[in-house]
Amino acid sequence: MSSQSTLDQLKSMTVVVADTGDFNAIRTYTPTDATTNPSLILAAAKLPEYKHLVDLAVFHGIKHSGPGMKEKAQFALDKLVVLFGVEILKIIPGRVSTEVDARLSFDVEKTVAKALLYIKMYEEYGIGKERVLIKIASTWEGIQAARILEQNHGIHCNLTLLFSFCQAVACAEAKVTLISPFVGRILDWYVQNTGTTSYADHDDPGVQSVTKIYNYYKKFGYKTAVMGASFRNTGEILALAGCDLLTISPKLLDELAKDTKEVKRYLDPTKAAKQNLEKLQLNEATFRWLLNEDQMATEKLSDGIRKFAADSIKLEQMISDAIKNNAH
Repeated sequence: MSSQSTLDQLKSMTVVVADTGDFNAIRTYTPTDATTNPSLILAAAKLPEYKHLVDLAVFHGIKHSGPGMKEKAQFALDKLVVLFGVEILKIIPGRVSTEVDARLSFDVEKTVAKALLYIKMYEEYGIGKERVLIKIASTWEGIQAARILEQNHGIHCNLTLLFSFCQAVACAEAKVTLISPFVGRILDWYVQNTGTTSYADHDDPGVQSVTKIYNYYKKFGYKTAVMGASFRNTGEILALAGCDLLTISPKLLDELAKDTKEVKRYLDPTKAAKQNLEKLQLNEATFRWLLNEDQMATEKLSDGIRKFAADSIKLEQMISDAIKNNAH
């Protein structure tokens, strides 16, 4: 047992990020960064304490010069996403991840345009692009959009819904700032599809996936940071101690804060450099084939995009209804 909490020990070797749109949780656990997605924003937008942000977004939607309700609702939705980010940045010292609408996951030009709009909106609140990560699904098109944003516009990107090694390699080759491999969702798939219902922490397929990506990045000197995401338990988190960043839900942050178990560092650049690894040569055809051959990654990527898109549609509908009610 340590005199320090498990969370504080973890923070000494890994940047801890709050995976929430709840400002109170962010204040409680003092993470460096925070990350949001449509599902988290939808959950937060329904709470009475965030009604003022929804009202402000609706007000901007009503004032927007777009010809139809869909344009007004879309503008208000973009505004709401940024308003949550602005509020979060008042609490944390680092960066907030703001997610591009999942419905744009296969459109390079529209993803780039949406990212530029978000950055412009943040700048209207006095927030520079260095404090924002644009979050994009790790499709081939999403990765190419991120390449353009990083290289042509100096905009930092967080590539999400990442389940396979080929996605991680393509992101590193595109020189994106950060990736978010989804540990828990990988575990979910294996539990549902293999007959094995529980895994020791280091045998957890999600933990193994992130460990492999981390070692590859460090071995070959890629600058892209690895942020493990989507955890089901604290065992998965502690098995990745030493990872560049870990984004953790309030429930699991609370468990780590109350625990004093000693934290051992497992991911380490020096150890990674000694790994016997071969470099993977990727082009679009190879990427698409390798992703197709990985049943888990293919299913979880498409499922994740569908779910985030569904929550974006619910948010848009909520805002449309509010605009109609306030426009009269």
